[in-house]
Amino acid sequence: MKAWIIAAALLLGACASGGGPPVEPEAPSPFPVERGTAPPPPAPSASQAAPPEGRTAGGVDFGQWRSADPAQYAPAFQAQMRSRFAGREAGAVRQDLEANGFACEDSARLDCRIEVMERQCGFDWYVVVERGAAPVAGFDVMCLGAR
Repeated sequence: MKAWIIAAALLLGACASGGGPPVEPEAPSPFPVERGTAPPPPAPSASQAAPPEGRTAGGVDFGQWRSADPAQYAPAFQAQMRSRFAGREAGAVRQDLEANGFACEDSARLDCRIEVMERQCGFDWYVVVERGAAPVAGFDVMCLGAR
């Protein structure tokens, strides 16, 4: 009986250890542990001011954007931008948009935006101009939480 208990204990030990040699990792981890080396979060930037409802001093008509349906407002906004900037150079478009509250970045293309938060909703107007193409403009709204 004593031998049976010893055999059972050895079998149980073999099962608990996996029964084979330890498994070595195939390759080093791609996620090295370097505690304390993460960069700090970005400093909060000054947010853009919300455009007025209606026409700005610079001439862009933002309409009643706070209550607008994006499915109808976005195509109308794009039509206004295409009409306004037809045949104009990117430099003139940038100057005009910045005068109307847009922040612009000019790299391979001109990308101008207004991004604001109101009542837990993010509103985003954008105008993108690539060389030789009509401006692409749009409007998006994204709200946090259920309504």
